[in-house]
Amino acid sequence: MFRRLGRFVFGKSMASHQLGNEKLNVFWGMPILSSDSISSVAYAVEEILLVLVPVIGLASFMWMPRIALAIIALLIILVLSYRHVVDAYPNGGGAYVVAKDNLGPIYSLAAGASLSVDYTLTVAVSIAAASAAITSAFPSLYAHRVAISLLLIFLLAVGNLRGIRESSRIFSLPTYAFILSIVVLVAAGIIKYLTGGMPVLPPAEAIPATPGIQAVTMFLIIRAFASGCSALTGVEAISNAVPNFKAPAAKQAKTVYALLALAIIVCFGGVAVLANLYQIVPDPRQTVITQLTLSIFGPGLMLYIMAATTGLILALAANTAYSGFPTLLSVIAQDGYVPRQLSMRGHRLNFNNGIILLSLAAAILIIVFQADTHLLISLYAVGVFTSFTLSQAGMVIHWWKERSKGWTWKALINAAGAATTGVAVTVIGITKFAEGAWIVFVVVPLIITVMLKIKTHYLSVAQQLDIPNESLAQINLNSDYQHHVIVPVDSFNAMVVKALRYARSITSHVEAFHVEVYAGESEKLRRKWNLLDTDIPLIVKFSPYREVVNLLTEYIDSEEHASQPGDIITVLLPQFFVPHRWEMALHNNTSLFIANAMLKKRNVIVSIIPFYLEDLKTYHLAKSHKPVL
Repeated sequence: MFRRLGRFVFGKSMASHQLGNEKLNVFWGMPILSSDSISSVAYAVEEILLVLVPVIGLASFMWMPRIALAIIALLIILVLSYRHVVDAYPNGGGAYVVAKDNLGPIYSLAAGASLSVDYTLTVAVSIAAASAAITSAFPSLYAHRVAISLLLIFLLAVGNLRGIRESSRIFSLPTYAFILSIVVLVAAGIIKYLTGGMPVLPPAEAIPATPGIQAVTMFLIIRAFASGCSALTGVEAISNAVPNFKAPAAKQAKTVYALLALAIIVCFGGVAVLANLYQIVPDPRQTVITQLTLSIFGPGLMLYIMAATTGLILALAANTAYSGFPTLLSVIAQDGYVPRQLSMRGHRLNFNNGIILLSLAAAILIIVFQADTHLLISLYAVGVFTSFTLSQAGMVIHWWKERSKGWTWKALINAAGAATTGVAVTVIGITKFAEGAWIVFVVVPLIITVMLKIKTHYLSVAQQLDIPNESLAQINLNSDYQHHVIVPVDSFNAMVVKALRYARSITSHVEAFHVEVYAGESEKLRRKWNLLDTDIPLIVKFSPYREVVNLLTEYIDSEEHASQPGDIITVLLPQFFVPHRWEMALHNNTSLFIANAMLKKRNVIVSIIPFYLEDLKTYHLAKSHKPVL
């Protein structure tokens, strides 16, 4: 039943040769890998106003367009820079690979750890913002925003576990619907304003009056710029996932970058212009998009269309992380800095371990921060701008070393990108440090430390298991081990007989081992054993504390046992298996605990010999036929 349900939810398994069919073209790849950046339209302008309005009041609407223009300029620099990354590294990996090749392993780990944190925050922020959009349209759901967020994460995880192509079909169309809705909103809003339609302005008391003596400080502008830079997160994802595109993959990825820049300029720039014209004031219960829709169209169908498309794009913005995070971890895993399981493709040819890990981490953030977008954004953007800076700095060195045609122009663009994003990450780090960004500055070094520990472990394992090729000719595969088998026995039954027969087929050195937990309990077993025609000794040990596993371990280590140092000991565990899984809970399954303990001992092999039981009806039908033991 569970297998059929899993196949229905996640889809049928796919063969490795079908991977080529899962590649994306520009139409499907653009929304899948750009939804994070595009979705930031829904909250980036609001984040700028949240910094400006409480301090300088009406003057905010003079400075906000300038800040938005600076962010768009930075976007253009980043897009040009990452198009160069795609050309230079068409196999994907983005900032991690660029930093590894040009700056060194520590810098690459810093980029990888920063991006991992940022991808996790992308999911948490996008889902929290989607929940906010839903509760803006339906205020009665506000108290359930955490539950709504967790449900959205679950749905995203299931959609992505179904595979690359299916997830693109599920998640792409809402992105295009959001872009169309924003274009309609911007066009209608500008037309209404130009034709003399009176915008619904907030009441005067909603905007604090600007004190006459207060100057607009550079620090305030920088803080607002840092908050608005959330519009640039997700740009990295396309360069990470170049291998997910159909051939020619690099060309397709560069086209997606051009479309991404166009979409953000139109949507983000348009919303910034409208917020300025209509003087929208941030409201914790109504997003800027919702207020603009009410001001332009009033309550009605368009409000619900905008709420639906905004909620969907914000939820699906997390899908950028679901595309980028598992792919990034698969690259890092191939270098041995994260568990190798993260480089393995699942039954639908996706990196399902990375998808599950991302979902769990984002769910924890949603619960801890109670799905509050503004609290989560304080942690946001530090990681991604760190990776931006490392990537662009690495590309400058790359072009310097390669010096191909036009390398000077490309190096200048990347240098501008490195300088700009370096300033941005410094600004974001300083302005957001006390608001929660300090957590990122703690977590990223911890992740790097763990990565280095994992790499050390893999190197240690490889060194201890490796056999040089020149030594292969000297290896003798003929066994010179002295072999002993111990069969733990609880009572004498058909299962034990089968185990003892099998043990004797391996070696003549066989012992049966029984633990007596209550005085005199083993007498029945001793009497039956004496009736057997066997020279297999029965070893009985008394345990006043009812410890079976520890007593067996002590016996194996004791001098009483017949084995010598270097001998191989097999602990052969008879274990019956019942026809229904739930029935296993009715038995103590001691053999499984013994197996777990024995696996920690050197020169001890654990083997389970299965004995399959039938249900009662089947047993009685077959009773006339004696089982072969």
